[in-house]
Amino acid sequence: MKTLNDFNFNNKKALIRVDFNVPLNDDFVVTDATRITSAKPTIIKILEDGGSCILMSHLGRPKGVEEAFSLKHIVGKVEDIIGVEAKFVSNCIGAEAEAAAANLKPGELLILENLRFHEEEKQGDKAFAEQLSKLGDIYVNDAFGTAHRAHASTTIVAEFFTENKCFGYLLEQEIKSIDKVLKTGEKPVLAVLGGAKVSSKITIIENILDKVDHLIIGGGMTFTFIKAQGGTVGDSICEDDKMELALEILKQAKEKNVQIHLPVDVLAADAFSNDANTQVMDVNTISNGWQGLDAGPKSIALFHDVVQQCKTILWNGPLGVFELERFANGTIELGNSIAEATKKGAFSLVGGGDSVAAVKQFGFEKKVSYVSTGGGAMLESLEGKTLPGIAAILQ
Repeated sequence: MKTLNDFNFNNKKALIRVDFNVPLNDDFVVTDATRITSAKPTIIKILEDGGSCILMSHLGRPKGVEEAFSLKHIVGKVEDIIGVEAKFVSNCIGAEAEAAAANLKPGELLILENLRFHEEEKQGDKAFAEQLSKLGDIYVNDAFGTAHRAHASTTIVAEFFTENKCFGYLLEQEIKSIDKVLKTGEKPVLAVLGGAKVSSKITIIENILDKVDHLIIGGGMTFTFIKAQGGTVGDSICEDDKMELALEILKQAKEKNVQIHLPVDVLAADAFSNDANTQVMDVNTISNGWQGLDAGPKSIALFHDVVQQCKTILWNGPLGVFELERFANGTIELGNSIAEATKKGAFSLVGGGDSVAAVKQFGFEKKVSYVSTGGGAMLESLEGKTLPGIAAILQ
């Protein structure tokens, strides 16, 4: 696996695929700069070597050239975070981009315009990738968030850098963190899978059953498992067409000696609302007119004990509807449990949109070992897929 440390970038131009797809408000101000901050170590290493950086990224989902999605809006924020003045060029290919790259001096930074202003980017067009490749001497992929897409800048461009290609520090860290859970982690290994639907997590569950010792199932998908085993779930979310699958998962887990932990009680509500009436109910006997919206106190205590036993922990998905304050406690307490285990030496990886959002919202970012920057890419990695952006560097 070639990484940044395998290269000296002195007098070299690094063409870096970053993921600067950051949220902007109505005044085009960056509201969460995590992805820019995450790329900083890679950029600094190259600049300190005496190299220059040409940054390419997409932003949003533009249909052709759209002013609102121009990367010029984030130049100031990049300069603030990296601490270096950044040049900007209003295209990512062609004469203007080539001239700007050619004139770049060691220690300088160039940001290219939005890759997705060209349809060829998403199409994985080879001629477009070749034009991008002319801009740098060494290709660095540091964009985990797009590593699952075989786009021109994430995958195809690597073909034009036979030897001179590597992973940036962020992508290297993402790969190692996932490997730690799926391959090299100290046992016992625990996966906590939450979220609304079994259907969205089937392939992950099937892939990780061979790798984990414990599996906590929480959130809305709990009720498909409970109902499949004969429980009454009231008005709780439930995928009736996935009940046989749930039973099959339980059977496979037993055969593989994986302990599955389901909630034993829930905080139920008579409406999907912060203002609803609530009561704690046994997970197997939820009354009609009521729906489970969070883990109950016994479940929280049970999950805490499981978490404390484990040395490697993956957290993907919340335990309840944490967006509503009344139903956030289960997710917060799980975060506290994982933070405590991490402090005692466990390795904890948080990945997937909702759990990352919860970790940020409730202040657990610095209390876990690693928070993944890629939603879809993280999920596909956990499903056991080789991501095209990673495969392109390894070839």
